[in-house]
Amino acid sequence: MMVGILCSRIRVEEKALFEALRRRALPFERLDEDRIKFAIGSPFSHAGVVLDRSIHHGRSLYALTLLNAARVPTVNRAKVARICGDKILTTAALARDGLPVPKTVVTFTRESALEAIEAMGYPVVLKPMVGSWGRLLAKINDRDAAEAVLEHKETLGSYQHGIFYIQEYVNKPQRDIRAIVVGDQTIGAIYRSSEHWITNTARNGRASVCEVTPEI
Repeated sequence: MMVGILCSRIRVEEKALFEALRRRALPFERLDEDRIKFAIGSPFSHAGVVLDRSIHHGRSLYALTLLNAARVPTVNRAKVARICGDKILTTAALARDGLPVPKTVVTFTRESALEAIEAMGYPVVLKPMVGSWGRLLAKINDRDAAEAVLEHKETLGSYQHGIFYIQEYVNKPQRDIRAIVVGDQTIGAIYRSSEHWITNTARNGRASVCEVTPEI
């Protein structure tokens, strides 16, 4: 079976995937998202299964939806990508299944967002509902900052910026833990460390090995 790998660009991870497929003598094709075309209602002839490596949430979600509609298995499925690519849907799914999450409030107006922030207490963190790499995060320390950031978000115009995702600030020891879970097993973890409160590696956070302990 031909394996399709939907890519935005070829990074270290994609090169490792290509090499792993070659070692296993599995045929694969790179599907360049800038060039790929989907004929709705027609069979997808490029691959029997597609691994999504797109870095664009919107493109990824539509590509997976169209592939699944054409009965092409994908990793991940469109339903999974829709939830995992949206912080509101992710937080709701985790809370529904009894997993602990930071205190979170979602509102739809600037006025109700300010009320929620004041009730939660400073500092709080305001995040875009869709986004990655630590971009457009705001740590809000007082009412003046809250009023300014909320006005800026509302003025940006996108409907996503008019939905306010507010979380309590979690005071961590200059690092967090990113764990990779497959099924019910944690297969690996890293520390992401930074003097800044944002520890994403895309924002110059430093990655180091984190031992997978029974607690993790």
